[in-house]
Amino acid sequence: MNENIQDFNEQQQSVDYKAILFKFYRYWYFFAVTIFIAIIIAFIFNKYTKPIYEVKTTVLIKDKSENKLNPQDLLGMGLFNNMQNLQNEIGVLSSYSLTYRTLTKIGFEVSYFSEDNFMTKELYKSSPFEVIMDTAYPQPIGAQFNVNFISKDKFRLEAKDEEAKMYIYSKQRMVEDRKEDISIDKTFSVGQTIQTKDFKFKVLVNDNFDPYKDLKKSFSFVFKDYDGLAKEFKSFSLEPINKEASIVEIKLKGENVKKLTDFLNSLTKEYLAKGLERKNVVAIRTISFIDNELQGISDSLNSSEKALMLFRTNKEIMNLDDEAKQVFEKMMQLQDEKAVLIVKSKYLLNMKEYIEKNRKLDELIVPASMGIDNTVLNDLTMQLTALYMKRTEASQYSMDKNPSLRAIDLQITTTKNALYENVKSAINSNEIALKEINSRVSSINSRISNLPETQRVLFGIERKFKLTDAIYTYLLQKRSEAQITQAANLSDNEVLDEASGVGLSPVYPKKSLNYIIALILGIILPILYILGKDYFNDMVMEREDVEKVTKLPIVGHVIHNDKASKIPVIDSPKSTIAESFRSVRTNINYLLKGKERQTILVTSDMVSAGKTFVSINLASIFALYGKKTLLMGFDLRKPKIYQDFGLTNSEGISSYLINKSKLEDIIQFSGIENLDIITGGPVPPNPAELIASEKCKEMFFKLKEIYDYIILDTPPVGLVTDAFLLMRHVDANLFLVRQGFTHKKIFASIIRDMELREINNLAILINDVKLTRSSYGYGYGYGYGYGSGYGYGYGYGYGYGYGYGYGYYSDDKDSSKKKTFLQRIFGKS
Repeated sequence: MNENIQDFNEQQQSVDYKAILFKFYRYWYFFAVTIFIAIIIAFIFNKYTKPIYEVKTTVLIKDKSENKLNPQDLLGMGLFNNMQNLQNEIGVLSSYSLTYRTLTKIGFEVSYFSEDNFMTKELYKSSPFEVIMDTAYPQPIGAQFNVNFISKDKFRLEAKDEEAKMYIYSKQRMVEDRKEDISIDKTFSVGQTIQTKDFKFKVLVNDNFDPYKDLKKSFSFVFKDYDGLAKEFKSFSLEPINKEASIVEIKLKGENVKKLTDFLNSLTKEYLAKGLERKNVVAIRTISFIDNELQGISDSLNSSEKALMLFRTNKEIMNLDDEAKQVFEKMMQLQDEKAVLIVKSKYLLNMKEYIEKNRKLDELIVPASMGIDNTVLNDLTMQLTALYMKRTEASQYSMDKNPSLRAIDLQITTTKNALYENVKSAINSNEIALKEINSRVSSINSRISNLPETQRVLFGIERKFKLTDAIYTYLLQKRSEAQITQAANLSDNEVLDEASGVGLSPVYPKKSLNYIIALILGIILPILYILGKDYFNDMVMEREDVEKVTKLPIVGHVIHNDKASKIPVIDSPKSTIAESFRSVRTNINYLLKGKERQTILVTSDMVSAGKTFVSINLASIFALYGKKTLLMGFDLRKPKIYQDFGLTNSEGISSYLINKSKLEDIIQFSGIENLDIITGGPVPPNPAELIASEKCKEMFFKLKEIYDYIILDTPPVGLVTDAFLLMRHVDANLFLVRQGFTHKKIFASIIRDMELREINNLAILINDVKLTRSSYGYGYGYGYGYGSGYGYGYGYGYGYGYGYGYGYYSDDKDSSKKKTFLQRIFGKS
């Protein structure tokens, strides 16, 4: 008997490679549909996702000590200083203040939009209209104004915002504690002033307006404050192009290429302008100081000039005599020297006052610009200005308690004290020089006293005029020098490549990559679905699930019954399920080597596996074979076969075994030719003992002489021992496994126990197989290889997975019509 099982297993294993090929092949439709859907999703995503572009510009950060011999370079500190300078400039470029300054000059206060194919598109410099707002009047920030043109001269304006913040552009600030309910829906004329308590502006059409297109479109605009714009545009990134270079690349991503380009170009422009302003700060402050001084001196000069002219006119004297001229020339030389000292004295006193009152010391004028040749004083002033600038840059990305800021503050204090002492020393030196000049002037005044009175008066008026004129001329000279210095200054840094949108491709979405990802997902997702379904499924779904547990032969598969009848082999003899029972019949005969009289037991691990259904139809298919067949309902605890045939259960196996009925009295005709039935009979209190009795053995002996085939419907072996007790009386034991119902672990536990019992001719029968693409081992090639010893199983089984039997089966057309598109994809019956 074991040789029969071994031969049968060899028949199965010889065709396993074909089953594996079918397992891969049967999912081609599912894979194709998944890939198609994934590519469609990628197409829709690419089409309706707003493209994101990346615009970039490069700036060369020059070394501030370029073309200068720096002693630190000789000590190997030059590279460190260069890197520090680079990081400082990156800090300036990325600063909020520079971004804010740029946005106040570029004109991004109003954003325009249009609706196109369910997508909102910004119209930067391509809007058909322009909003002219009153900057002195509050405007609602973030409120969307919808514009629909009725004609070129009229439009409808709609807006609704319950809590709009108000912003005054001229003051660059929000109106504190004020949120307005913006509500408007009205028709206006183009150019008409639109004013409420909440806003004031007018709408003008421009050269972009096309009445044939724009009258059909919907437009909108939004006011944006500078702080909000700064946060929006501060998302740009900065980094050196490599570790050794001082070239910084600035990148900005967004939807509108032109807007991004304009912003980056304006940003670098303002950055260079800011750097140039820092270089020109000395010249600008010098010019400002001189201008303030010139205002007062100009009045004195005019007054002196008028007095001189009036005296000459009244006294009818135009010039001094020769002796007076000589004295006057010496006096003028001293007056010129005194004028320079007076200007220097005023500057030094002004610097001392700045230091004493702790004013903005970073605004100090370099002494050299005023002609003060004091190297120490000039150096200290430049150092103090540089320290203040360094602190300003460092404070942008450091807290006040940062050690580096404290170190800078300490340097500022030390430098300021040293500067103060040097200023006082310079003032003292200047006063000494003035005293000497005044002494020499006094000696000349003694000679002037000997001149005639008229000459003396004229000499005094001209001396006062010449002194004021000398101071005025000196200041004009220094002012001119400062202006020349300012005009000659150039920015330390340079824009290498301006931002440009020419030839840019979107960085998002990457269309080609999306299609590749869709293709990969279209392949991976079905694989994950299949593997996941197998991994997380605890039920037996395919032949391999059984083969992993046991090497017992599988005698066949019973197709899912979608008929109303419980005996489809009789009511639908040409159906696929009837043909599946014929296959099982053939395989059992092969398993038992064509034994003429056969007793077959049908059992399972748990209830609802379909034992009674299989038993009835298996008995019916043997009866149709023209053999005398008996169906015995050995489920004495829950008898129910009699209900399916409309028979009585007053007498049956239980009554016979307790000697209350005769054998011929318990045999009932089923109504099917060649098929008799013995029901379970009344439920006994001790079914196991009755089955194990000698009376039961005697009954089987008698029945085997009468019938060719005896089919036993038994209770589950996982619940009671009845089936085990009956197995000694049978030739073949069929263990039912129901697809999608039998639990793998329970099945494995019970079948291993049965194998240890060495039960003869124990085989597996798969029940309720659904012929779909998700039927794993069954859908394509149901019955594949089983009964191939008779040349039968492969031929008819091949067509089942497709829903066809090539016209051999009565339910082919019905089954194909019942499947919907989704059912064919996901294999749902």
